[in-house]
Amino acid sequence: MNKLEDYVVTIKDFPKPGIMFRDITGILDSAAGFKFCIDQLVDALCDVDFDLVIALDSRGFVFGAPVAYLLCKPLALIRKSGKLPRETIGEKYDLEYGTGEMQIHRDSVKPGQRVVVIDDLLATGGTAMAAVQLVERLGGQIAKLAFVIELAGFGAREQVFKDYEVVSLLKYPGK
Repeated sequence: MNKLEDYVVTIKDFPKPGIMFRDITGILDSAAGFKFCIDQLVDALCDVDFDLVIALDSRGFVFGAPVAYLLCKPLALIRKSGKLPRETIGEKYDLEYGTGEMQIHRDSVKPGQRVVVIDDLLATGGTAMAAVQLVERLGGQIAKLAFVIELAGFGAREQVFKDYEVVSLLKYPGK
């Protein structure tokens, strides 16, 4: 396989009719696919001036950790509410039916640090924007947001993140 999209499996009508689910586990269960993906993320970030990688719960951890390692950067985690043991701050975000909350350790981001946020998927942008707001509340600056897959039909890049630099390795039309 020569392209990253060759490792992504599209599952029609999952989890409900009309959805084209883009399954990243095809990337993960192939050593070549996983290496290819991480190498592309590293390439997309190697010229970015930043101090810290932040990975989002939970699949963002899978991609953020090796990127942080390869670029010799520290890694901080943003998790769903109640999962972090030390003092945290939280940010609520909208879900299809209700709200969720993302949290980060209060001491994870130092004022003035430039941060790259990594996650597997950009759809509506809700969780990633919660991460951005947490970083900024702690005095950090967003250097770049990086995603493996972007579902362009939601318009998050143009609407939610119009003031931020965004990179996605794969962009699919629709939702």
